[in-house]
Formats: sequence, C-alpha cells, structure tokens
Amino acid sequence: MNRLAPLILACALVAVGCAADDEAETASPPETLTTTSSIASTTTSSSTTTTVAVDDGFPVTIDAPNGPVTIEAKPERIVSISPTTTEVLFAVGAGEQVVAVDSLSNFPPDAPVTDLSAFSPSIEAIAAFDPDLVFLSFDPNQDIIPGLAALGVPVILHGTAFDLSDAFAQWEQVGVATGHVAEAAALVATTQSRLDERYAAVPSSGGDVSYYYELDDTYFSLTSATFVGELLAPTGLVNIADTQDAEGFGFPQLTSEYIVGSDPDLILLADTKCCGQSAETVAQRPGWDTMTAVAGGAVVELDDDVASRWGPRIVELVDAVVDALLTLVPADA
Repeated sequence: MNRLAPLILACALVAVGCAADDEAETASPPETLTTTSSIASTTTSSSTTTTVAVDDGFPVTIDAPNGPVTIEAKPERIVSISPTTTEVLFAVGAGEQVVAVDSLSNFPPDAPVTDLSAFSPSIEAIAAFDPDLVFLSFDPNQDIIPGLAALGVPVILHGTAFDLSDAFAQWEQVGVATGHVAEAAALVATTQSRLDERYAAVPSSGGDVSYYYELDDTYFSLTSATFVGELLAPTGLVNIADTQDAEGFGFPQLTSEYIVGSDPDLILLADTKCCGQSAETVAQRPGWDTMTAVAGGAVVELDDDVASRWGPRIVELVDAVVDALLTLVPADA
C-alpha cells in the first residue's frame, strides 16, 4: 500500500485544488479575528494567515480549502476520515466529540476506529454515524463533500500540508471548528517552540551531511520541496533526491545504483511498518553494506505513521533526525 503513497498524496493535492476552485458564495461570516503563525528556519521563513473565532462561541465560519464552511453549533458527533486530523482533534481536546474515525486512524489508542475507508470513503457509511461535522483528507471522486452537504452535514477538507505553516493553519481551523480555539493556539505555539529547540541543537559545524529518505522498498523518496523535506531543511542536511526530480513531483523513484553511488551519510527509513525494512534488511541489499551510512550504523528506523503525517507528532520525526545527526557531527561547544 505504501507504494501508492506518492499517488495518493498527489490525488489529495489535486482534490484540494479542485475544491478550492469550486468555492460557493456564502453569507458574511460571524465576527472573526485574524492570527498569523510564523515559522523560522535557518534558511527560509514563511507565514500563513487563518481566520479564527474571537471565542469558542458558535456559529463559526471556516475558510477551508473546500470553501467557506459554517458550523452552526459546537459539534458533538465528529467523524474523521483523516489519520492526521484524528491526531489533531485529540491533541486540541476534542477527542470526546469524535464518534468515528477511519480504519487507518490508529493514534491515539483511544480513537474510535471503525472500518470507514480512508481511501474510498462512502457517503452512506459516514452518514450512518449521524455526524454534525466531518473531516476529510481528500475527496477522491469529489462527491463526498456535496453528498454530505445535501444531508446538511458540514465538511472540512484538510489535504496534505504543503509546509509547516499550512499544517499549523489546519490545526487552528480544527480548534475553531470544534470549540477549542485556545487549545489549538497552544498546540501550535508549543510545537513551534519544541521544533526551534531541536533545530537550535544542530551543530553549526555540520557541513554537508547527506541523507536518503526511503518511502518504500522500491526506492521512492521525497525531495526538499515536500512537507517532510521542508521540515528537515533547518537541520542543514542535504537530500540526495533533490537532483532526481526532473518533473518536480516531489516524490521521485530512485535506483539502487544511484543511492549507492551517492553514498549518503544518513539513511532514514519510513517503510519499517509497510515494507518491513530495517537497518538489517538494508545491509543485506546488494552493495549497500559498503555505504557510509550502513557501515557507520547511521540507518534510522522511523515510525511510518509519524513520518507520513503532518500532526503534532512531527516533533518526534525531527527528534529522531536531529539525534541521528548529533551522532555524526559533534555538538557545538
């Protein structure tokens, strides 16, 4: 299944774009307050603006990627068809309002997992839970959102985050939509602070430490232009996939020969669950035992879920990478 990850990500992004193009005109939203989430890094800085309610009162209108979504009252029966949004819902304190999540929403452990499909959601299956708010990561046939709208159910489409700023904006919208504005703001601030601390721990003498990020065992990787790539950019690591993405897709399929020839200093495995990959299996690949990362024990076994979602656990991903980098380069005195 993970071999389809790049295609699924692309479909999600296309769905976001199509939904945004189909925005419908709506009445003026209730009183709002604009806030900005800023992101500092060693190389770039960016910001995004999201509209949030002044307090936890309702109704509220969310300027979602699928257009303005008005929620008349605090939702008490939320359905999440998005593993990332499920994590965010519980992180902002809306867990008790969630009645059902898709089959891949395996975190936190107390999430009400069902057999709802994350890849081919069904209007009827979702409606069976009598939701008053639904979150989607993508609408594959672009019929779920209008179908639920016809039933009077508001839907917020939160597709794959383009960057950290986009992810934070989504978290804030989840807070507004569920009546947890302050908790969402605190989550964003805490996450940014924790990331800044880890980035600050990266040695300035790190030099050009290179890395290979593996999405599956057919050598699909990702570039610095993707969400994960931008998340890791402040570490100063050099991504060997960046020069292999002629189409600008963000998820090039490399070859074993290219990876071995590039001899990365660090290998990050995001396919330990889906494909059973580990430092041991990597070392058994023809020619890979001669690579610097393999010979030096710099193969990091990541949690696939943490490595593929843009929820609060992104800090754990950065932690793992920075810790690995610190074993290669001495910390600054």
